[in-house]
Amino acid sequence: MEASSTPMLRSGNYGPFIGAVFDIARILDSFRTAQYQYIPALASARGRQLTLTLNAPPSFHDPKSVLVVGLPAVEAPQFPPLHPVDPKEMHCAKKDSLILPVDGAPLVFSTAYAHGVALRFSARDGTTVDLPARAEAERGGFAVDTSALRNVSLGDTTRASLHGYWGFDKYEGPSFQLVDAREQTWKLAAGDEAALIVGRTDTVHLRAGSVGCIEDIALKDPAGKELKVVWKSVKPDEVEIELPLQEATPGEMTLLVRQYGANQPQSLPLRAFSEAGHLERFALHAGDSQGVLRGNRLDEVDNLVLKGVEFVPGALSTIEGRDELSMLARPANAASVLSQGETAKARVTFKDGRAFDVRVSVDVPRPSAILIGKSAQLAPSGSNGTIRLSNQDELPQDAQLTFSLRAQSPPSFTREEKIEVATTDGSWSTLLAVASGGMTLENSKVAVATLDPAKAFGSSAFGPLRFRMVSNGVAGDWGPLATLVRLPVLKSLDCPAPSAEVACKLSGVNLFLLDSVSGDPQFTQPMQVPDGFPGSALPVPRPTEGQLYVKLRDDPSVISVAVLDVRPPPQPKPPSDPRP
Repeated sequence: MEASSTPMLRSGNYGPFIGAVFDIARILDSFRTAQYQYIPALASARGRQLTLTLNAPPSFHDPKSVLVVGLPAVEAPQFPPLHPVDPKEMHCAKKDSLILPVDGAPLVFSTAYAHGVALRFSARDGTTVDLPARAEAERGGFAVDTSALRNVSLGDTTRASLHGYWGFDKYEGPSFQLVDAREQTWKLAAGDEAALIVGRTDTVHLRAGSVGCIEDIALKDPAGKELKVVWKSVKPDEVEIELPLQEATPGEMTLLVRQYGANQPQSLPLRAFSEAGHLERFALHAGDSQGVLRGNRLDEVDNLVLKGVEFVPGALSTIEGRDELSMLARPANAASVLSQGETAKARVTFKDGRAFDVRVSVDVPRPSAILIGKSAQLAPSGSNGTIRLSNQDELPQDAQLTFSLRAQSPPSFTREEKIEVATTDGSWSTLLAVASGGMTLENSKVAVATLDPAKAFGSSAFGPLRFRMVSNGVAGDWGPLATLVRLPVLKSLDCPAPSAEVACKLSGVNLFLLDSVSGDPQFTQPMQVPDGFPGSALPVPRPTEGQLYVKLRDDPSVISVAVLDVRPPPQPKPPSDPRP
C-alpha cells in the first residue's frame, strides 16, 4: 500500500492490479457487519423507573439483542377527560365516607399517572382547605378523607375541585358541589300531609333546601317509641320515605331527621289518620261480572251494592298513588241486569261499618267474537318417523294455524279490530291485525286469522293458547284456541329378536320433549323420560300391537301414536356348503 502511493507505481504497470486488490478487500470487509435480534419488551412504570418484561433472554453476541420498547410520544400532556357522574348532585362535606363519583377516564383508576390528588375548596372564613383524595375503582370515584373538617365551618353551598398531578404536570380536575349540615325547614310534599293512614305502610316525600347530609330518619309514635323507616334520595331537595304504620295508632307523630356533623336531630310533626279513604267511581262494562272501584284506602272496603247486585272485593293494586280494587258480582250472572249508560249510585260499606255513596259508570260491552273453526297446516318433515296427534286441539309448534271468528260485540268487524293470541300464563303474546296481514276480513261479520307460532313466540313457547278481541284499546274476555306442543324428531325404532329380554331402542332428536313412552295404549308399563334428557336414543318397551304410544311433555294428558317402521333384528347368514 505504501508502494502504491509512490509516483512510480501509481500510474505504472501495477496500478490496475493494486486497485483490484483494494476493491476485493472492501467487499470482504462488509461481511463483518454485526447481526441483530429484536426482542419486544412489555414496559411497566414503577415510580420513575421503567421495568421491562421480556419473552426471551438478551444476548450480547451475534445475534446481538435489541430491546424494543413503546414509549409515549414526545408531546404536550394529554390530561384525562374526567367529569362528575351527576354535575347537579350535592355531596355532604362532613360525611364519614365521602365518595365523589367520576366517569370518563379509566386510566385514572388503572394507572398511577394521577397522584397527589386533593379536594380543594374555601371555608367560610376564606381559608383554603385541601383534603386528601384517592381513586377507588371499586367505589366508582374518589374517596375523600373528611376527618380534618370536624371543626371547620363551611358555607351553605361550597364549590370544590380536584387538584393533583398527571405524571409530572399539574392537573386541574372536575368540580363538585359540597353542602354542610345546617338548620333548615323540612316539610312534606303537597298532598302527603293527609296520606298517613294507620294499618299499612305509607309512602311520603320529605323536602328541604338540601338532603345530601341526611344520616338517618326515624319516626316517633304517640307513645314515644322510635320506629325505623326506609328512605332514599330521589332529588337534591327531596327524599322518599316509607312509614311503617301497620300497627300504629291514630294521633300525633314526630319525624326525626339526623344529619352528618349535627349534634341534635331536627323534628317534623305529623298526624296519622284512621278515616276512610276517598272514593272516586265504580266502573264496569255492560255484561261483565266484575268492575273496578277507584279511590284511596280501599283495603278496608267490605262490599258494594248497585241496584240490588252485591259486589265483593277482589285483587287490590295501586297505580300512580291511587288504589284500584276489583269488585266481583255475587252471583256472577246477577250483573246482567246492568245496562250500558247506567247512572245510579252504588253504596260502599267499609269493614268498620261506615258506608258511602260512589258514582257509577256502565260502559259499552267488551268486544267479543266466537270461534267458528280452525285448521292446522303441518310443516313438511324430512324425518323417518313422525308423531300422529290424537287430539285436534293440539297444535305443533312448526305448524301454521288458521282460525275463523264471528263478531259478537260489536256486531261487525272493522279494520281497527285486532285479535290477541297468548299463552295462559301471559309469557308469550302476539297481535293479529288486518294492517299486518295476520287477519283477513271475509265480510263485515267473519274474519280469518293466521298464526305462525314459531315466528310469533319462538322455540320455547308451549301450553294452552287463548284469544281475545281488542277494539279501541278495550280488550274482551279470553277464549280457548289450541294447545301448543313441541314435537321431537323420531328417526328409528330398533328391536331385537322377540325372545330377547332387551327393550327396543328409540332414536331421534329432542327426545326430552317426550314425557313417557309405552308399547300399549293403556300405558300399563310406560317408560318415563327423565327431565332434561340430553341423549339421542332411549330404551323403550316393545310395541305389542306394532305401534309405539307417547305422551308429550307439553300436554301429558293426551296419548299420541309414533309412526315408525320397526327394524327387525339382522338375520344370520346360512352356513356355506363344505362339499366340493
